[in-house]
Amino acid sequence: MKGTKLVACASRCIGSSNRLIAVHSRGKATAATAEAPRSARQSTSFTLNLFRGQFEPSQVFPFPEPLSDDQRQMLTELVPPVEKFFQEVNDPAKNDADAQIEDGTLAGLWELGAFGLQVPTELGGLGLSNTQYARLVEVVGAHDLGVGITLGAHQSIGFKGVLLFGDPQQKAHYLPRVTGGEYAAFCLTEPSSGSDAGSIKTRAVLAPDGKHFILNGSKIWISNGGIAEIMTVFAQTPIEKDGKTVDKVTAFIVERSFGGVSSGPPENKMGIRCSNTTEVYFEDVKVPVANVLGGVGNGFKVAMNILNNGRFGMAAALAGTQRSALRQAAEHAATRVQFGKRLCEFGGVQEKLARMAMLQYVTESLAYMVSGNMDSGCQDYHLEAAISKVFASDSAWTVVDESIQILGGMGYMKATGLERVLRDLRIFRIFEGTNDILRLFVALTGIQFAGSHLQELMRAFKNPTAHLGLIFSEAGKRATRAVGLARGADLDPLVAPELRGAARELARCVLEYGACVEATLRKYGRGVLDEQLVLNRLAAGAIDAYTTAAVLSRASRAQRLQLPSAQHEMGLAESWAEEATERMGSLAGALAPRALRHGQRLSSLGQAVAEAGGQPSRTPHNV
Repeated sequence: MKGTKLVACASRCIGSSNRLIAVHSRGKATAATAEAPRSARQSTSFTLNLFRGQFEPSQVFPFPEPLSDDQRQMLTELVPPVEKFFQEVNDPAKNDADAQIEDGTLAGLWELGAFGLQVPTELGGLGLSNTQYARLVEVVGAHDLGVGITLGAHQSIGFKGVLLFGDPQQKAHYLPRVTGGEYAAFCLTEPSSGSDAGSIKTRAVLAPDGKHFILNGSKIWISNGGIAEIMTVFAQTPIEKDGKTVDKVTAFIVERSFGGVSSGPPENKMGIRCSNTTEVYFEDVKVPVANVLGGVGNGFKVAMNILNNGRFGMAAALAGTQRSALRQAAEHAATRVQFGKRLCEFGGVQEKLARMAMLQYVTESLAYMVSGNMDSGCQDYHLEAAISKVFASDSAWTVVDESIQILGGMGYMKATGLERVLRDLRIFRIFEGTNDILRLFVALTGIQFAGSHLQELMRAFKNPTAHLGLIFSEAGKRATRAVGLARGADLDPLVAPELRGAARELARCVLEYGACVEATLRKYGRGVLDEQLVLNRLAAGAIDAYTTAAVLSRASRAQRLQLPSAQHEMGLAESWAEEATERMGSLAGALAPRALRHGQRLSSLGQAVAEAGGQPSRTPHNV
């Protein structure tokens, strides 16, 4: 499948240029001429600038501190009752066995205000910031991911479009309802369009009276689909563009009460069994034109912004899941005696616990770095949010799996709850953007950003006398890099003294990463869209770089504030940085012809397996 099909949002960002080759420049044109380079897009995103080999510290150092005293006090008052509720009222094992949340639990969650955490107080919600929301979601993730999905499907995506794109009338009409007992759902996925959101078939056509759209189609795997009264629905609508009628996706607020809305039976799922998941059908549904969300034809933008805006919450929830699983494993390792020793005295178990703690620490750091930047008004956080989702869902699986391993046979029993958590976790690498798609999204979006800057430089060469500053700036950077004198950004003032060596290595790796991106673009040009093996390796490097920056920043904060855990945090950060930068250092080798030939061989083998409908080779003793 082509890259443009696999991640429409990323490929659309690529634009129409045939020269996706990039280097960064801070130089400015000195004369306005017909051939003056158009200014390349600027950003404070760490990950976007990484693709140019530039270390942009503003969104990573210092670690975000977005909470006011009042907001901290509010969290102090909110967290204990939520913790108590999940410890004493909610029964995750029963929810899982019954494949539904108990009525008393749901009533209690509504009473707590858990279904309207970020809705303004004047419209019935708690008015929490992203960071406050992350903290409460972390509590939920530590106890019951199925309940977490019910809550998240409602507010993180279900009515999030109304919060982000709703006009005053839409907000006033719907937000008090979704905080007052009416469930919401997000209806995007269809049987024939999973990751390829642009290929949806559901259609909405303006009625002859011009007052309604007539909506027809169906959606699949919709969380809260069987209980939602209010839905954000995406459908193709015909619009006039350049004298032609074309289909573009539009977002609608649809009520079940409009008529023609129905849903199938709950799906029988592997995990998150207590969350309601159904198909939803729309048959000649009359949707008022006033219920268009974000403008006709802007549905793709609405959908992507909803998903991008909510991904940090998944990292926060899974940080809580990992913390809970790690606690179980650590308690067992500290008390279980085998061969005359406690498990925690064995080097192999110690390494497992350390790696689990490291993954949890990175996940938690990402969640609060992204939410903190969002609360501080940052606009370019989409790649960082995608990285947080990918890393969190991969890490949570590893941490819970290793927790089961440490508990041994006991961990495999239902009584410990870990087998349920493992089943619940599996969906997180799939929904709200599969990890495979999000890796391509990160790589393609970063490449597009980098490409615009080299185009600026290439245009400058058409009129060199007017743009000497830009040209010489880039020439100097390339020369020092070529002879090994480039040192990268000076991060010493930004990190704890004990972490400066790790920070310097990260800065050096950022420079080398930019060189790898440029070499890749020179080699493939626009054809890089179809080079998924290459894109995945670049995405892995970006994840390593951002996660390293996040933990170095957070651990430095701990040291600066003299937190009791500071030494432990710096140990975790230094260990992660050492491993991550070592992987980044091997990126050039991973993109070398020999490594790529190996990847191409695997691609060919995979294609053969698909075409054979399984393993093409026969068993040795087939008769």
